[in-house]
Amino acid sequence: MAAAENFNAAVYLLDRQLDAGRGDHLAVTGPGGDVTYAQLGALVHAAAAGLAELGLRPEERVVLFSADRAEMLAMFLAGLRMGAVPVPVSTMYLDTELAELLHDSRARMLFTSPEFADTACAALEKVPSVGALIVTDDVPVDKRPVGVTRLSRTWSELLAAGDGKASPVYDSWAESPAFWLYTSGTTGIPKAAMHRHGSIAYVAEHYGRQVLGITPDDRCFSIAKLFFAYGLGNSALFPLSVGATTVLDPVRPTPQSVATRIAEHKPTLFYGVPTFYAGVLAADLPPDTFAGVRLATSAGEALPAELYRRFTQRFGVEILDGIGSTEALHIFLSNYPGQVRPGTTGRAVPGYELRLVDDAGVEVPRGTPGNLQIRGGSLTTGYWCRTETTRNAFVGEWMRTGDTYVQDDDGFYSCLGRSNDMIKAGGIWVSPAEVEACLLKHPSVAQAAVVAVPDETGLDKPVACVVAAPGHTIDADALIEACRAELAAFKRPRTVLEFQTLPTTATGKLRRFAVRDEALLRLKPAP
Repeated sequence: MAAAENFNAAVYLLDRQLDAGRGDHLAVTGPGGDVTYAQLGALVHAAAAGLAELGLRPEERVVLFSADRAEMLAMFLAGLRMGAVPVPVSTMYLDTELAELLHDSRARMLFTSPEFADTACAALEKVPSVGALIVTDDVPVDKRPVGVTRLSRTWSELLAAGDGKASPVYDSWAESPAFWLYTSGTTGIPKAAMHRHGSIAYVAEHYGRQVLGITPDDRCFSIAKLFFAYGLGNSALFPLSVGATTVLDPVRPTPQSVATRIAEHKPTLFYGVPTFYAGVLAADLPPDTFAGVRLATSAGEALPAELYRRFTQRFGVEILDGIGSTEALHIFLSNYPGQVRPGTTGRAVPGYELRLVDDAGVEVPRGTPGNLQIRGGSLTTGYWCRTETTRNAFVGEWMRTGDTYVQDDDGFYSCLGRSNDMIKAGGIWVSPAEVEACLLKHPSVAQAAVVAVPDETGLDKPVACVVAAPGHTIDADALIEACRAELAAFKRPRTVLEFQTLPTTATGKLRRFAVRDEALLRLKPAP
């Protein structure tokens, strides 16, 4: 049997650009300053050697709990280069949650930035097995743990430890373990999706090049942060794979902060989520805010057709709606430039196969709703220490996505919601996405979420939870009538509840269970 060909994702992302003479080209920009490819390469080489000096060995985990900044990107690449397994995790975690992930991953080291140093230190007190904490230089001294069993190093000290030391590329190949990403999925219990070195090139070549058409002249700015699969691709894998520039912003995005970053750093590719696009429209930003953006994308949940039309009419930028997952690493189903069909998630991304099946696993004909399954070269090898969950997620080479879709005669897929978000009203399945799309056509509605709430008989009925558009008020009866005019009677909302805001995740993805809990509370009969 022939030996596998060597392949290291850090070489693919960084060394190739240096070998091609792009050392002076800007790799990173943003509030933290500019970093060229040559400078990034020097940081990665020194950090990789420094990690080895501190005792990190190939295939051991280093957790990255940090704001988006050049140091975090360099740590990710350094881990790949030396054969370790970087694990970017959500900065939304509390110390107890971070401690659980440190323990679950058997991490040897933890990297953090000043915004999250308190949480990181509190978590470390609960997990003595983590051998070292690495902090950025701007973390105050009193936020760095000390002790005979715990190493604490600043970023500069890490680089100094590796200065002048050899930084060999680990003897990895495409199938070698590269990095992990934690996902809660539908279970709510974090689990690590394990990804290979080759998967990085796969998503970059198939979605980055063949859908986005990314080039070295592009600048990428993502609402989703690096610890998300979506953000990792947007802000690291795609731009570095072609020698483009990434805009890294350490703060949580708001419409105003994003408008400022766009004006300052002039991205050409903008990556968002539906709720954020709705927030941008509600913020009444100038029509030329996105003037330099050639293309925008959306993921996380379905982009309603009306939201697409409002955004493109106001800002003149096409949005490619798509769907991906942590397990697939990035987007596998997407609209294409110049071929957007609003209200759909588009067609399969090159390199991926899709199928829709019924509950028995039998493929359904076009026009019939089914459970979406995918296969392709970037799927996770499985969940760390979650054998049963891994087996339940896959059917041979096919992965269950947990989404319900329908495909039209032209091959376009439309999302009907998460399979477990579907509402059965009067014995008939109702798609929340379909009702939400109808509600969003009304000028008074900025955002909408439709959830199932039991009526007085205990039967689930659709309830609309809406946010008013700027300058408008919500008329519940008018909205119900608008739905009655376009939807079958069993689909229309029985009640409309007005929200000031809808609860979302860190990237603006709707927390539908939280919406339902609030609706249940409001509609609970008085004692």
